[in-house]
Amino acid sequence: MKNVVIGQYETAELRIQVEKVLRGLGMPEPPLRLPDVRELLRLDRQYYSSTDDSALREWVSKVKIAGKQLIARPALLLDVVRKAELSALWVPDRKRILIDKETPKLKHRWYEAHEIGHSITPWHEEFLFGDSEETLSPMCYEQLEAEANHAAGQLLFLADRFAREAVDSSATMASVHRLAKRYGNTLTSTLWRFVEEAHDGQPMVGLVDPTRRGADVSSHQPRRYCVESPSFKERFECSERLLLGNVATYAQRRRGGPLGEAEIVLVDRNGDRHAFRFESFSNGHSALTLAVYARPVRALVAVAGSRVSE
Repeated sequence: MKNVVIGQYETAELRIQVEKVLRGLGMPEPPLRLPDVRELLRLDRQYYSSTDDSALREWVSKVKIAGKQLIARPALLLDVVRKAELSALWVPDRKRILIDKETPKLKHRWYEAHEIGHSITPWHEEFLFGDSEETLSPMCYEQLEAEANHAAGQLLFLADRFAREAVDSSATMASVHRLAKRYGNTLTSTLWRFVEEAHDGQPMVGLVDPTRRGADVSSHQPRRYCVESPSFKERFECSERLLLGNVATYAQRRRGGPLGEAEIVLVDRNGDRHAFRFESFSNGHSALTLAVYARPVRALVAVAGSRVSE
């Protein structure tokens, strides 16, 4: 799944909302404390179990979502949780964030920030859990999730502060590791943010590929993602299959740690060839890859049985 592009208006509005929160917290130093955010926004966080829905059933009939009493459709929330395989959700009427306690604890920080992102986006409440044709369309859903992810990233990485520090860092996996530790976030979310916002103008792509597959993989296992920087999206059109196939040519099979690196040639939209530096690392759950533009590759032509550069 490739990252969804957010419109300029939505990006600007989300920035306003995030900066309002950060100012309310006194422009904190990293890492951001989510309990402080919940207190400022008067949000409640609770946990539920995707394997035991009794806690959800206790209050589901009392909750209103987007002005609709759920008692009229008592299975609505439970259906949403089950069918969408949600790891967390936001209930606007009660200003409550629910996180599935069966999910890995390492991911709870991102899940919570994502739901906070929904809560501070003015236009999300009227869409979430609605039943109109527009609301239920996959395109609308993906856009809402992309906006919540963007808001979460802006919060957890303190708006422009991360981008400024990332620009001063080399475009390597080592920088992603260092910034993940500094901001208290996962390698996956840091890689995503690094590709989208660091080193503006330099084509980069990030890949997140689960290391476990098959029937034993639950809905809470990591999904496959392909994150493209704005300049990469503009200049290149590479399928996820192609990119992952390139990674497979050099990456070692290892449970955790560095998986290898290589220089890979990609072809741009004009048919020109360019070298990228691919670097992969396993966090124990997924293989994370950062591919960074290195240089143009000049074509080779055959002359009297030999090859010379054009």
